[in-house]
Amino acid sequence: MTPEGRIKADILRYLERRGFFAWNNPSGAVRIAPDRWLSFGKKGSADILGCLPDGRFLAIEVKAQRGHLSPEQSAFLEKIRGLGGMALVVRSFRELDVALRRDGYADDGPLFEGGNMGKQALLHKENGTGNGVKNGVETAILSKGKKT
Repeated sequence: MTPEGRIKADILRYLERRGFFAWNNPSGAVRIAPDRWLSFGKKGSADILGCLPDGRFLAIEVKAQRGHLSPEQSAFLEKIRGLGGMALVVRSFRELDVALRRDGYADDGPLFEGGNMGKQALLHKENGTGNGVKNGVETAILSKGKKT
């Protein structure tokens, strides 16, 4: 699994445990014959889509530590923000938690609750180190939508 794939899986588990309605949004193309491709999804659409508890649209683009947005991804996120949705670029589930708490969508309860997904397992999956921090610094949220 890629670093982004591990982060996406953690974010989806986090959202599910918090009661959010969200799903993985794959996009790309697959070769179905030597000279034929099947494309799926909207080019530039966010990795994770969903709805916030108040009905606002949620779009989350997940990037590894050194990942950058494509022009199509930037345009997609700006469109969501322009229509009143929350559009984020995150590099860990912790960044998502900070954004949701900041905008009033997550309480101050514990980040890690019950089940078999304990703190160490999540942090290990987040960046492969188990410490939840990259080079001693947690990356800040790169962007946010407008709350109406």
